[in-house]
Amino acid sequence: MDVPEFTEDTQAPQRVTLKQAFLYWLKLGFISFGGPAGQISMMHQELVERRRWISERRFLHALNYCMLLPGPEAQQLATYIGWLMHGVRGGIMAGVLFVLPSLFILIALSWIYMSFGNVPAVAGALYGIKPAVTAIVVFAAWRIGSRVLRNGMLWSMAAAAFLAIFVFHVPFPAIVLAAAILGYIGGQIVPDKFSAGGHSSSGRDYGPALIDDHTPPPSYAQFSKARLVKYSLIGLALWASLIGILAAQYGWGGVLTQMGWFFSKAALLTFGGAYAVLPYVYQGGVEHYHWLSGTQMIDGLALGETTPGPLIMVVAFVGFVGAWSAELFGAENLLLAGTAGAMVATIFTFLPSFLFILIGGPMVEATHGDLKFTAPLTAITAAVVGVILNLAVFFAYHVLWPQGLAATFEWVSALIGIAAFVALLRFKMSIVQVIAICALAGMSMELLV
Repeated sequence: MDVPEFTEDTQAPQRVTLKQAFLYWLKLGFISFGGPAGQISMMHQELVERRRWISERRFLHALNYCMLLPGPEAQQLATYIGWLMHGVRGGIMAGVLFVLPSLFILIALSWIYMSFGNVPAVAGALYGIKPAVTAIVVFAAWRIGSRVLRNGMLWSMAAAAFLAIFVFHVPFPAIVLAAAILGYIGGQIVPDKFSAGGHSSSGRDYGPALIDDHTPPPSYAQFSKARLVKYSLIGLALWASLIGILAAQYGWGGVLTQMGWFFSKAALLTFGGAYAVLPYVYQGGVEHYHWLSGTQMIDGLALGETTPGPLIMVVAFVGFVGAWSAELFGAENLLLAGTAGAMVATIFTFLPSFLFILIGGPMVEATHGDLKFTAPLTAITAAVVGVILNLAVFFAYHVLWPQGLAATFEWVSALIGIAAFVALLRFKMSIVQVIAICALAGMSMELLV
């Protein structure tokens, strides 16, 4: 399939070959540090401002749609743009390359963690990183809350969500459902309390783009009921085939089968980004399935923060540790088991993201008006703030009182955590910088003591 000519304007960039796109998406997969905000900023700077593959208006139109979806919005945005430029194969290529480098890196780090986690240098680095991760989660709650909690009603929903999960241990899916229902009802009664806008254009003109404001979508990006049904059935068949193969090989109760089923559900509940789904992953991976301990969950998030790609890639660590601990293929094949677990967790977490773009993209391209958050989505995002705060409390407890409240308070960890939060909030340091500095601090303390 030839790459479509989006515009005949001689001042616009030349059409992009599939090879050129491949090289860019591969590069992005290795350098996409900094979480969703940093990753989206990288794509905007490169694709809108410098290369002019897509106009800012079309870029933000796609982003607003991705913000409405469960799943990692930056990865979905890459998939969307890749799909718009080169069809299905372009979208799959962009989405896979956004994730693949971080998967391989995280598998390597998980192996080091499970094999050498007790080595003083490694243990020291993790000691410094854990309070930094706690600060990062608190900062995430503050950042989302400052943007979303615009009135007393949304503040009340965030507080109710925190109490529901912290005090009454209500499952995360139930909180999401309740928030959506309340948001729908509230949107009908007091719509101004649940109004929220998407991203808007900066108004700057970067020149003609390959996919410009008024460039009509190519044939494969135009809405078709037949195509919608086709992709829906293919996606469902692919998912059913994968889960069926695991069930046939290991039984429905097998570790890999249950991982496939669990992370399929998790993929549909990630409204609000990776920090929102982490409590659900914790409830399932730590409390229900016992794939890993609470301390290992914190360590996994710490490792996830140090790698490129979506933060939700922490699911690969959960899968790796769960399959490793279960000695799935025997004690002599722990690395193979861990790799299988990481890949199963990743595949089932990200499969829906591709389907959302391939199925919903044509409907988005059918209208170039601004998309806005719906009232239920606003309510869900408000509830997510409370859920993230609960996650921060959980992390803080395990970091500051690792042996329980009756044991010694880790005042050094507290100081590192406070310093990390100040660095993020006051000095606007990147997450990678904070993680690196805290790791070095912890390593130095371990080696000096």
